Amino acid sequence: MLVLGACGLAGLWVWWMAPRSAGWTGVGVALIFIGYALVLAIEIVAAAMINRNDIAPVATAMQWMGAWWQEVQVAPMVFAWRQPFCWRSLPDSTTAPDDNQRAVVLIHGFVCNRGFWLPWMQRLRARGMPYVSVNLEPIFGSIDDYVPLIDAAVVRATALTGQPPVLICHSMGGLAARAWMASASDAMVRVGKIITIGTPHRGTWLARFSHLRNGRQMRHDCEWQQDLLARELTLHPVRNADRFTCWYSNTDNIVFPASTATLPGADNRLVPGSAHVALAFHTRVMDESLALVESASRSPKERTVS
Repeated sequence: MLVLGACGLAGLWVWWMAPRSAGWTGVGVALIFIGYALVLAIEIVAAAMINRNDIAPVATAMQWMGAWWQEVQVAPMVFAWRQPFCWRSLPDSTTAPDDNQRAVVLIHGFVCNRGFWLPWMQRLRARGMPYVSVNLEPIFGSIDDYVPLIDAAVVRATALTGQPPVLICHSMGGLAARAWMASASDAMVRVGKIITIGTPHRGTWLARFSHLRNGRQMRHDCEWQQDLLARELTLHPVRNADRFTCWYSNTDNIVFPASTATLPGADNRLVPGSAHVALAFHTRVMDESLALVESASRSPKERTVS
C-alpha cells in the first residue's frame, strides 16, 4: 500500500504541477521517492554522535558516508520490492537433499517479512541447504508473541533433516530467537547455533522514539530486556553465549551504540563501515555465516546444554 500510494501521489503531483513548473515537479517527485535518504542521513548523524563514546572502534567520516550510500541503495530493494511483491517467490524447503546437512531457520527483524531473506534463500538453494522462514506477526505486537511462530519453524526445520537447525536472525529477529530460547528448558538442545546480524541485544538508542510495543522492548536496558536476561539465566545459568555468533558494525544506523549488538562471551564479529540492512547482505557476513552452518552440520547430532 505504501509503495503503490507513493506512485499514486507522484502521479497526482506531476498531473497538478507539471503545467505550472517543471522544476517543482521534479523536486516533488524526488522528495516522494528518495526522501527516505534524508531520514537515513539523520540516523547516520545520530549514530555517529552516540558511537563516539562507545567501546567499538570509531568509524571514519568516509565509512559513515559509505554506510549511508549502502543503505540508500539497499533499502528500496528490500522495502519497496522484495518484501511487498516477492516475499512468496522462493518457498521454504519441503525436503532436504542431504540428511547430514542442518536446516536453517531465517528470522527477520522489525517491520519486515520473509522476503527480506531472498538473497540468502538463493544462496542456500545453490548450496543445497534446506531452510525454513517465518513472518513475525502481529507486526507491532510484543516480541514474546513470536515465540510460537519460531517454535513451529524449528519443528519444521528439524523434521527436514533430523538435526537441530541453525538460526540466522536479523535485528529484532535475534531478540525473538532469544525470547524463544528463554521460553523452554530444552530450547538450547533443539538448535545447533544462533547467528545474529545487527541485533540490539542490549537495546538501541533509537528505540527511545518508538511507542510501538515491540519498539519499546528494544529500548536500552528497558524492563523487557532485563526480564529476558533474567529468564535466560534462570533456564541456562551460563547463557550458552558460546553458541552465538553476533555480527555488528560501527556504522549501524539503527542499532547503536555499536557494542549493543554484541553479547558477552559470544563470537562477536565486527564489520566496519556497514549500515543496518546492508549488513545482512555483506559478502563476508553471508560467506562466513554459511560456512558456520556447514561446520555445524559436521558436528555431532546430539549436544548437551553447556
